[in-house]
Amino acid sequence: MAAFEPRDPDFEARVRADFGRQGLMDTLGATLVEVRPGEVTIALPFRADLTQQHGYMHAGAITAIVDSACGYAALSLIPAGVEVLTVEYKVNFLAPASGSRFVARGRVTKPGRTLTVCTGDVVVRDDDGRERHVATMLATIMAVPPRVEGQPSSSAF
Repeated sequence: MAAFEPRDPDFEARVRADFGRQGLMDTLGATLVEVRPGEVTIALPFRADLTQQHGYMHAGAITAIVDSACGYAALSLIPAGVEVLTVEYKVNFLAPASGSRFVARGRVTKPGRTLTVCTGDVVVRDDDGRERHVATMLATIMAVPPRVEGQPSSSAF
């Protein structure tokens, strides 16, 4: 993997602060494990209330953590004062999502001024330490100007 240089020397603090404001990650019980330039890891412990009808972790929860990992990987490389939004992704589910801890790793594949392409993988870590690959994502993340509180959002979308 290519080594990337962040354009914001405080990228890690910015990513961690932004993650702390994300209500969905808090609701899911996800934690930010690691932040490096162009790479972010998010973990989610198994919870019965996040399962689908067969007892597997719901695809929505899996997709949420890997989408966030990709988005924060992109955020780690953009200049201060710029935000990111996911504009497209594709997920392949490779195995039933059963296990005790889900780990999403997002990585920048191709950074850009406006669009950044990322890949993400979700593995299940069992209590014995074994990992099993359960999902993979390809995502396009867009750099956007910060949203100003009290002002209407952009009509560009």
